[in-house]
Amino acid sequence: MEKIKKADEDWKTQLTDEQFQVARKKGTERAFAGQYWDNHDKGMYRCVCCGNELFSSDTKFDSGTGWPSFYEPMDEGGVELREDRSHGMARTEAVCATCGSHLGHVFDDGPNPTGQRFCINSAALDLKPGDG
Repeated sequence: MEKIKKADEDWKTQLTDEQFQVARKKGTERAFAGQYWDNHDKGMYRCVCCGNELFSSDTKFDSGTGWPSFYEPMDEGGVELREDRSHGMARTEAVCATCGSHLGHVFDDGPNPTGQRFCINSAALDLKPGDG
């Protein structure tokens, strides 16, 4: 898979201010405010920056957190996990494997079959309607 690299100025022309802050600057949108936190439409959630397929709607669940939550990525190679020690905590960051966009974080309190909760910012996602 070929990596996509662009300068911040190029990303700014492609993304909204919120998308840029979340996806490129590792921001976090407010809980219960994002476009997809309570969305139940079927389809494929893609990276807002590069279009990489990240999560199927079939793996989305209501975590009660106010952010879209998934129990596994569409493809193991599509989402990279990185250590995140920002804000005085130890967490696991989820990033797009193709362009490095910040998606959110992964926690070990999700449902079966994985026990994981990929807590993802709506601003980092673009839902393409379909079968999921």
